[in-house]
Amino acid sequence: MLFNSIDFAFFLPIIFFLYWIFNKNLKLQNFIIVISSYIFYGWWDWRFLLLIVFSTLVDYSVGQGLLNNNNQWKRKLLLWTSISVNLGLLAFFKYYNFFLYNFITAFSFLGANIKPGALNIILPVGISFYTFQTLSYSIDVYKQKLKPTKDLIAFSAFVSFFPQLVAGPIERATHLLPQFETNRKFNYSKSIDGIKQILWGLFKKIVIADNCATFVNLIFDNSTEYSGSTLLLGSVLFCFQIYGDFSGYSDIAIGVARLFGFNLRQNFAFPYFSRNFNEFWKKWHISLSSWFRDYLFIPLVKSGKINAWTKIKNIVILFIITGFWHGANWTFIFWGFLHALLFISTIFTKKKYKSIIPAKGKNLPSCREALDILKTFFLFAFTLIIFRANTIKHAYDYISDIFSSTLFVIDKHIISPNLIFTVQIILFFIIIEWYGRESKYAIEKLGSKWKPFFRYSYYYFIVFLILFYGGQTQQFIYFQF
Repeated sequence: MLFNSIDFAFFLPIIFFLYWIFNKNLKLQNFIIVISSYIFYGWWDWRFLLLIVFSTLVDYSVGQGLLNNNNQWKRKLLLWTSISVNLGLLAFFKYYNFFLYNFITAFSFLGANIKPGALNIILPVGISFYTFQTLSYSIDVYKQKLKPTKDLIAFSAFVSFFPQLVAGPIERATHLLPQFETNRKFNYSKSIDGIKQILWGLFKKIVIADNCATFVNLIFDNSTEYSGSTLLLGSVLFCFQIYGDFSGYSDIAIGVARLFGFNLRQNFAFPYFSRNFNEFWKKWHISLSSWFRDYLFIPLVKSGKINAWTKIKNIVILFIITGFWHGANWTFIFWGFLHALLFISTIFTKKKYKSIIPAKGKNLPSCREALDILKTFFLFAFTLIIFRANTIKHAYDYISDIFSSTLFVIDKHIISPNLIFTVQIILFFIIIEWYGRESKYAIEKLGSKWKPFFRYSYYYFIVFLILFYGGQTQQFIYFQF
């Protein structure tokens, strides 16, 4: 079920109504969350439910096994059971054919003729997200940062919570699970704030991402037919497509959760205003980058000598795994490696800013900040060519054609009213994001001091754009991850 679908437009009010009728019965509220989440998830394919139920029961059982268990050997066995089951399922469904293909290719160089059959495996939607979410529970219980819950319904609701189930944010058990064990009361101002964030998320997805997608798909799928300038345009539009798509989903998820009395963590903090890649990875897909930092990078650092070489090695490992998390393709691995290099180059430069928010308290950035923002954005845009390309060769050819003699040649046949509108709406989007960059989302405080007529006119204008100027409906990009 898509957030931007008619199905969800009917689904959400019904669940909202049923949920708040029983606002004095915590267990029943959690049960409604579980059932509605299973309906939401099973809408794609009911077989996916078997997997999420199995994962839920495994990690719940591991938590119960760790409860009051002081035998270190048994505790490690339980932890590795959780890790093996969760990562094993993820590896099978997401990476089996990738490893099989590369295994065959490697042995073919040695003259071996191996022909094992590939499997037609359906990738369960959101498996990369809820796998990491359940793992955070087992790891934190093992480290005694969290007391295991005895409430299976509350734990099931934590694992399957439908707003963030299929594309995040990836929530930690220490943050979200206690909210399922605490009585919740309807809060009007929190709900209105949630609706505003949903509105902005829908605008990002439907107006920004879906309009960009039309041209991105056309340009990347037929890249040999276009000039360097058009290919460059395609890479820039893809930047706004993936950001509008993914951060839009996160905004909708956070807003929907707020309607039910839950607080999810911010997943994007205006990353395209980053002045270097250290800042960028503190603002882009925050729930994933912080997950890898806390559960992978810090343990790696603690396990070895702390020196410059160890730090570089661990950063490279971290980013390669981050890239591989996105998909079973060498393009993602290479994309992660490039980001490791960009991140490392940031660490060893002396250029630092006082605040992570550019031009904090000011209307415009300084020349230095503006140049750093543009440099970081365009470097990211070039890495996204590799991310979006089908193969490494496709990415190489695409980038080579950008820096060819056709860079200043304009393909007049691609210019259309729809393209002009898309560029104009992106400029509008950048302005709104810039002036809202000190908030959790762009329109959180924007217009709060305006007179009601102007404030509501602004909101209705966004609704108008969503209803009448949305692009052709596209599935959320991160569903494939």
